[in-house]
Amino acid sequence: MKSLADGLPPEIARQIHPDWRKNEAAYWAVRDQLLAQYRDQWIGFADGTVIAVASTPLEVFLAVQQSARHSFVIRVGHEDEPWYRIRRTNFAYDTGYPSAALPVMSAEFRLASGSTGLLLDRVIPDTGADTTTLPWSDCQQLHLDPALGVPGVISGVAGGMAVTMGFLIWVWLDGQEYPCQLQADFAGQERILGRDVLNRLDVLFRGPAREVVVNP
Repeated sequence: MKSLADGLPPEIARQIHPDWRKNEAAYWAVRDQLLAQYRDQWIGFADGTVIAVASTPLEVFLAVQQSARHSFVIRVGHEDEPWYRIRRTNFAYDTGYPSAALPVMSAEFRLASGSTGLLLDRVIPDTGADTTTLPWSDCQQLHLDPALGVPGVISGVAGGMAVTMGFLIWVWLDGQEYPCQLQADFAGQERILGRDVLNRLDVLFRGPAREVVVNP
């Protein structure tokens, strides 16, 4: 069976840790045996066994990061479906309409909890995005290592799927740190803060005032 990682850009696929590929192949060897117990759940699979189980991929990411075993992460029974849906439809702005401003914010993205991170502006708080995405160029500035990432699949609202790399990082906003299930975007250039972070915040969109207020 073709590896999920082979859908990545070749220069990225070559950097995937060999243990992740071994865990992926081992999962498929026993997948049918796992269906009865784990169907519809997200799991982390490494060294021939399930090491994490949760209802969301972020919970699994948090659990498997501690193991350092390059786990294969998947939703059992839904392997052919996209992991996340990201709004990809773009519209040109009507610059003559004064209230059509795009809500954006600044956020600090951290490679490790408690560390100094990279402050990025023009981050779009998007309630239509399941998870946070950054262009690969930003990920490179964060020094994210593909060998430590988890290949996954995203889809736009109009369909189509693309293979991405997932990383557990942290976002600093309004004096507090939040876990972030970041997906590297190899095609787009938008910075999107998804519901993996937004659902942990109170966010007020003040359209007439053209401002986003975090934890008002």
